[in-house]
Amino acid sequence: MKPNYYVAHPWHGLELGPKAPDELDVFIELTPQDTVKYEIDKASGFIRVDRPQKYSNRSPTLYGFIPRTFSGEASGKHCSEVVGRPDIVGDGDPIDICVLSVNPITHGNMILTVIPIGGLRMIDKGEADDKIVAVLKGDEVFGQIKEISEVPKALINKLHHYFLTYKLDPNSPSTGTVEITEVYDRAEAIKVIQYGIEDYIKKFVTV
Repeated sequence: MKPNYYVAHPWHGLELGPKAPDELDVFIELTPQDTVKYEIDKASGFIRVDRPQKYSNRSPTLYGFIPRTFSGEASGKHCSEVVGRPDIVGDGDPIDICVLSVNPITHGNMILTVIPIGGLRMIDKGEADDKIVAVLKGDEVFGQIKEISEVPKALINKLHHYFLTYKLDPNSPSTGTVEITEVYDRAEAIKVIQYGIEDYIKKFVTV
């Protein structure tokens, strides 16, 4: 086999997988152990330190994004229609994903195969910023879950709290810009992913 001398860009160079969107290959940036917020550098594809976590907030799950997706026009329009607000646009990033796994994965910068089970409809400064929730394929505890309603409520509450507070300065609580309008099921998560794929093709593939 001829060796690959070039590392693929995680956003543009990785494949979604042959069973997408029902089963996906995703890229993980952040783990529950991380006290620093890491994020993909869009230009280079390397992991960049976005910011230290100033307070006690840590992601309750593995966190990353779905390659070859983009929150653009279709994503924003769908969010607007669902929540009944005409002013929402996509946030211009790949679709984010939270992955449930009972086995500790202690570093990011890796690819996982996951199964979407639902999501959180998040809006940040008027921009659609959905958080898809998925389970690690083959996981002994979470792997059999098909719908987000089967996940312990306490864990969903932790995700809900994390995203509502991870940008919040406790000394200035009025600065919060994030809202979560609902927790949605697998069928809606698949729609959000499909709109993200559609937006990606329009943005980066269609000439």
